[in-house]
Amino acid sequence: MLRILGSNKRLCDGISRRDLMHIGALAGLGQASTVRADRAAGFGQAKRCILLQLWGSPSQLDTFDPKPDAPAEIRGDLGSIATAIPGTRIGAILPRTAGLLDKICVLRSLTHIYPVHGVSFATTGVPVTDIPLESVPRDPRQWPFVGSVVDHLAAREGGPLPLVPRNFAMPFPFGSKRGPSRAGPFGGFLGPTADPIWSEFRAPGTRTFERDSNTPGIPPRMVADPYAGVRPEDRFEMISPAAGITIDRLKSGESLRLQIDNAARKLDSDIAHNRQRELAMAITTSGKLRDALDVQSEPMALRERYGMNLFGQSCLAARRVLEAGGRFVTVFWDEYGQVNSGWDTHVHHNSRLKDELGPGLDAAFSSLIVDLEARGMLADTAIVVQSEHGRTPRMQNVAGGGRDHWAGAYSAAFAGGGFATGRVVGRTDRIGGTVTETAFSPKDVLATLYHVLGIDPFTEIYDKLGRPLPVGGIGRVRQELLA
Repeated sequence: MLRILGSNKRLCDGISRRDLMHIGALAGLGQASTVRADRAAGFGQAKRCILLQLWGSPSQLDTFDPKPDAPAEIRGDLGSIATAIPGTRIGAILPRTAGLLDKICVLRSLTHIYPVHGVSFATTGVPVTDIPLESVPRDPRQWPFVGSVVDHLAAREGGPLPLVPRNFAMPFPFGSKRGPSRAGPFGGFLGPTADPIWSEFRAPGTRTFERDSNTPGIPPRMVADPYAGVRPEDRFEMISPAAGITIDRLKSGESLRLQIDNAARKLDSDIAHNRQRELAMAITTSGKLRDALDVQSEPMALRERYGMNLFGQSCLAARRVLEAGGRFVTVFWDEYGQVNSGWDTHVHHNSRLKDELGPGLDAAFSSLIVDLEARGMLADTAIVVQSEHGRTPRMQNVAGGGRDHWAGAYSAAFAGGGFATGRVVGRTDRIGGTVTETAFSPKDVLATLYHVLGIDPFTEIYDKLGRPLPVGGIGRVRQELLA
């Protein structure tokens, strides 16, 4: 077997640096089109980023890679439409996005070998994954979330504490509305102090649905899902980075400093204690984050364009957080009230994509592009729409239709700072199941995102034993995505 020479130093997960290089070589994904960070276009063009992470994984065939000439059991019932790029079609559930495709770069050739809900694999540099790693946020093998790396490197340069978090996530702590959290948006080997700072959202939805997990032993249940609708008065709350304190609900008889001190005693070290306390004080006393989360101050017409649902209002709030000085904001379309919800459409696929998921994504993504452009922010703000994997080409004969997990081929979309416009990258076969041209690893997406943010993906960070690791893992900057 061909091996690549290099240091054989062992990393924190038992993989050597030589093995890390070997994994990248075996992947064989687009090696001819990788470029050095200092030679590729768009380096540092994005001053900030909004990551739209669609938990559960959209069907590539019903969103960005439809196959209108495939048999009915492949193409499904939702149809496709023409776009602003002549000759290119996308799913009919995304009409507003279709009209803006000349401002977007679509990637149709993502592929890997893990058909599991791998948020950690999709959003960190970890080179391999498995179900235990994806289920345990503090698994010692975890690498830090992309937003955590952005914040960590900025903090490493010194300077005052930010008055708005550099690594902020919405709408509520990941996985908290359906049960134990999954891995992914956490500090990994950088520790809990590198976790994103989260908002909270407690209001139930205005529309109630039967949610069927399609899982033996878990019966269907009725869920008032805010991703399908919220009231105009429903608000985001701030959570202190100290230990989940909801600043908007502080007891009037107890000082902010005392509550933060009490919570911080639970942290692992004096360093973590001090950093979290100082960060909490800087953010909460400035009031800038609280003001940014006040989407009620926006005109109602604009709020409605984003969508009066949790994802749309989160995207609007994300724009406001960036305007207030934020650097990296992640908006999750997360599970809510039931496992296998979100974009995990094993059952009722057609109705959920047509009535909830498609309209919600279409309104929010298109509004972000138009809104940022109108404010002069799109050119230096990166927008990334991605998930963990794709879904099976063949529709399943279940209630409402369904598609199961599929990692062989799936899609993502990019807009703004440093990314190409009006471009479709990659190709899949006639049923959207296998990449046939310009294969991409999710690690390549990660490395290219670091690149447009002005971070060389070979920049080293250090694990708990002080061993250096490249922030982009095995990923490489891919010029196909760059302007």
